Amino acid sequence: MPRLHRLAKLALAATLLAVLSHGNSEQQSELPAGMGARANVDRPKPTYMLHERDARVHGLKPFQELVDRAEPGSVLRPPPGAYAGPVLINKPLTIEGGGQVTIDAGDKGTVMVLEASHAVLRGVRLTGSGDSHDTDDSCLDVRGDHNLIENVQMDNCLFGLDLKQSNHNQLRHNRISSKDRELGVRGDGLRLWYSHDNLIEGNEIIDSRDMVAWYSHRNIYRDNLGRRSRYSIHFMFANDNVVEGNRFYDNAVGVYFMYTEGGVVRNNVISHATGAAGMGIGFKEASGTVIDNNEIVYCAIGIGSDLSPFQPDSSIEVRRNRFAYNGIGILFNSEVGGNNMTDNLFEGNLTQVSYGGRSGSVQKNTWRGNYWDDYQGFDRNNDGYGDQPHELMAYADQIWMEMPIARFFRSSPVMELLDFLERLAPFSSPDLILRDEQPRFVKPHREA
Repeated sequence: MPRLHRLAKLALAATLLAVLSHGNSEQQSELPAGMGARANVDRPKPTYMLHERDARVHGLKPFQELVDRAEPGSVLRPPPGAYAGPVLINKPLTIEGGGQVTIDAGDKGTVMVLEASHAVLRGVRLTGSGDSHDTDDSCLDVRGDHNLIENVQMDNCLFGLDLKQSNHNQLRHNRISSKDRELGVRGDGLRLWYSHDNLIEGNEIIDSRDMVAWYSHRNIYRDNLGRRSRYSIHFMFANDNVVEGNRFYDNAVGVYFMYTEGGVVRNNVISHATGAAGMGIGFKEASGTVIDNNEIVYCAIGIGSDLSPFQPDSSIEVRRNRFAYNGIGILFNSEVGGNNMTDNLFEGNLTQVSYGGRSGSVQKNTWRGNYWDDYQGFDRNNDGYGDQPHELMAYADQIWMEMPIARFFRSSPVMELLDFLERLAPFSSPDLILRDEQPRFVKPHREA
């Protein structure tokens, strides 16, 4: 009998070991992209009966039937017309809509989910998602690699295009807009989560909430248009992304780097980022970024920087940009030094450069070869540079730097008089904001 008990215990131990080993192997497989197998990170998508969807889709043919009949790797060219969603694509297909195919989910759930790689979706319209943030109702979820999403119109959806753990995809010439909701409760027009090496090119994202990239590296955002949203692009823990040739108008923030390393922003136009938090380009504990040859105009703040660069021995390079007609050209908060500003053009700004409070790190930044429209000096040797350094001092500006509420009176006669008297006979020691050793005397020519 004791022998039987020992055998039973051994059998139980072996069973438990097998179960634990199996459980551990499953846990290891659920890792973010780039760290192992794909994890199932989506909340379960609820199923809605037809009568729960808007009546406009009740008589439409389900698009899923066409997908189910198509062979993997084939080209599906549906007859023109409107079809009912939702749609799940779990095999490589090329879907050619020719601009004449609409898939409507009837205001419930997500319109289309692409759970495949090496697929093509082109020339269709996706519309009518639900409005649940809990289940991330969207026009299109992409959960695969090496896909091409091209010339797709997405409208009347909470979220637009949502990529999770999806790499090497091309998103080209799509038009995305959200549901007509208050700005804060719209969905993101384009969202990347743990998605790397994607090309986002030539898209229009209008009247959405944000375009965001979380934990997503080495993506390229090129020639896109963003308008009337909150963040044109918001990077968080997202390194080495490239933003080039885009146009961002009437958004609260143009491009924002939060907890990032690397990255390039070049040849963009960022305009009319206004409001209490209006900012063309922003940094929060970011490092190693290059800001090159951008037009930053009519923004509340051109560049706003907080504890950046963050990593030791790193820098942020700001060069060849135009800061024009902004409230503040560049604003440093919690300044730590390490910013290099060269060959930029500052004109028409109410305040060229400002520090959020007094700073002992002014001299740790580099200013060289910038053009200042308020430079007071000469170029006697005609070399294109001023004969003496350009120094920016804070006089009456200190009032609203330390009391932002006073900024409302920035151009009032009283503030202008105080500023004049301070410069004429200072009754307090002005703060040195910057010193450009070699300011440009001739305004550089720039193409619009």
